[in-house]
Amino acid sequence: MRLTQNCQRNEIGAGKEKEVFIVSREKQGRRLDVYLGDELKERGISRVHIQRLIKEEKVLVNGVVNTKLDYRVKEGEEITLFIQSLCQEKKTLTPEPLPLDILYEDAQIIIVNKPAGMVVHPGKGNYFGTLANALLAHCQSLSGMDKERPGIVHRLDKDTSGLLVIAKTERAHQYLAKQFKERQVERRYIVLVRGVVRFDEGRITQPIGRDIRNWQKMAIDIQGKEAITIYRVLQRYAKYTLLELQLETGRTHQIRVHLAYLGYPVAGDRIYGGKEEKPVISRQAVHSSKLGFYHPETKEFVQFCSSLPEDMQEAIRRCALQKE
Repeated sequence: MRLTQNCQRNEIGAGKEKEVFIVSREKQGRRLDVYLGDELKERGISRVHIQRLIKEEKVLVNGVVNTKLDYRVKEGEEITLFIQSLCQEKKTLTPEPLPLDILYEDAQIIIVNKPAGMVVHPGKGNYFGTLANALLAHCQSLSGMDKERPGIVHRLDKDTSGLLVIAKTERAHQYLAKQFKERQVERRYIVLVRGVVRFDEGRITQPIGRDIRNWQKMAIDIQGKEAITIYRVLQRYAKYTLLELQLETGRTHQIRVHLAYLGYPVAGDRIYGGKEEKPVISRQAVHSSKLGFYHPETKEFVQFCSSLPEDMQEAIRRCALQKE
């Protein structure tokens, strides 16, 4: 299909998994978010939503991820936008009285111990049964900085279990978000990996970016974002190793990508670890075990801990029984 200036192309039929625009001479020099906002204004897609998509690496310029909101587009450039979630019917976030494992709560924050299998917030067809739905039913006074993700300051993958901090006020949300951005938050994870890790401890610093072969995955990318993971061996088994990880950055799928890069994929991770014969666990064996930050009200550093869930404990028992 021939592209003319300022035209739009649907790549995958009615599903519209992505849309491509060619920058015209008249619109060159505009900020990337302003340009896309103008192209999509008739669809009712807000500039704030577009800015989030840019930050989430859903926008490509000539096939390369661009996360700079103030990037100035040039004539003839191909701008690709992945907007599958925006093309679905908009739904209102509905409170659902789902079970919540709340470890702590006060007027500013909630500490939740998320189970594996629960999505943190709606998106890509998951409009119900999420942590955000459950939180709305539990507490009406959540921060509303993002109407689609009320109270959500950070996230865990669906199949990762463990600790999350939720903001109940705007002030708390801003204070916590600033700490995450400035790397003041202590985040530790217990992870079971395939293979016997050679060194007792190490630091992984390979940058991470969107996988150009599959935009739903991440990959080691020399032009990607800085990513730092520190690991320490807790226990070695015949075919597996139990690690404690500390994150200095929080890139999407960071733990899974970094460990797969080292040659020790996370047990149960079918996306980055490939097929596993006789798996010891049915989901990725990652648990957020410790979370520390400065409390938005008292300004004191607080720490919360979560013990391993039963499925990971059972996986470790199975590893201990295996022979070389």
